[in-house]
Amino acid sequence: MERNKEKGKFEQQQDQELPLGSVGFMMGVTYRKLTALLQQRLKDYEITPEQWSVLYTIVRSQGLIQKEIADRTHKDKPATTRILDHLESKGLIFKEVGKQDRRSFLVYCTDKGRKVIEATIPIEAGMTDVVKAVLSENELVHLMDMLMRIQAHASEMLEQESRE
Repeated sequence: MERNKEKGKFEQQQDQELPLGSVGFMMGVTYRKLTALLQQRLKDYEITPEQWSVLYTIVRSQGLIQKEIADRTHKDKPATTRILDHLESKGLIFKEVGKQDRRSFLVYCTDKGRKVIEATIPIEAGMTDVVKAVLSENELVHLMDMLMRIQAHASEMLEQESRE
């Protein structure tokens, strides 16, 4: 018991339920908890966090093709297709056949879609406040820097290993 008082929360949690050094697991749990909180806060707008990020991307850049949306939101093509179909069925976006490439379609938001984003931007921004509530400004800057480095390294590794 005395030893546990000397340990930090991370060390105590490792002793109880996590494999040593499972950063990916901790990042995943954190992501899922923040996503669940955002989903709860978006409930009244009948839109999921996944759908929100795609709709937000479309509102910011009208007339994108599906591949551009997938790239900008870091989602695969099947997930993007599914999300676009849901957004279209809710009347938040519409698609037009591409003028230069008739096999592709351009995606635009409707007035209803724009209103949903305008109403929910403060909710999404509030998620940063959730993180800021437990971190100092300096810690937040360091966290963002570390996450960007981890993402860049993972991207490099993924690209390198896909060439092998």
